[in-house]
Amino acid sequence: MARGRFITFEGGEGTGKSTQVGRLVDRLKAAGIDVVRTREPGGSPGGEAIRALVVSGTSDRWSARTELLLMFAARSDHLERTIRPALAAGQWVVCDRFADSSRAYQGAAGGAAADFVEALDRHVVGEDQPDLTLVFDLPADIGLARALSRAGGETRFESKGLAFHDALRAGFRAIAEGHPDRCRLIDAAGPIEAVEARVWVAVEALLP
Repeated sequence: MARGRFITFEGGEGTGKSTQVGRLVDRLKAAGIDVVRTREPGGSPGGEAIRALVVSGTSDRWSARTELLLMFAARSDHLERTIRPALAAGQWVVCDRFADSSRAYQGAAGGAAADFVEALDRHVVGEDQPDLTLVFDLPADIGLARALSRAGGETRFESKGLAFHDALRAGFRAIAEGHPDRCRLIDAAGPIEAVEARVWVAVEALLP
């Protein structure tokens, strides 16, 4: 059986990627593709338990290094329990955030050493890298305003301030520029339907 495809959505707060994850999953299912929708941190019982630790509380609850280790612990469980079995069964996996979020949030914006992030990625993710990563790009002030207007209890990252989110956007843009083989930068501005069309153009190349 052919291995499934692995698509990840990345970007700062309020860029609309979660909405587009749902739209892409629906569109792939309509095309007859067996799809697993998942998210990070989370995506498995262990991953969701760790999510509760990292997305709530004060902005300084964890150092960037501790936060990074928690994220990769959640990612390890997610890969073992959800992603790898699905891909091995020939299913497509569409994930709302993955390792690039660690590179951007804990690395570029948080200050954790890039070589430490990459060492963890080699050991935890290994060869299970995404086939395609869609990086949603939007000015940080616009995204943050969107995120705060609809935030529930998970506001720890939103509360880190605009300077953090400006650095976050720059980090994601650098990731997209540094990995053109798998990353596509998606303009997240404009109507939902327009953004969906941009996503579909990027995904079409993977269709059988």
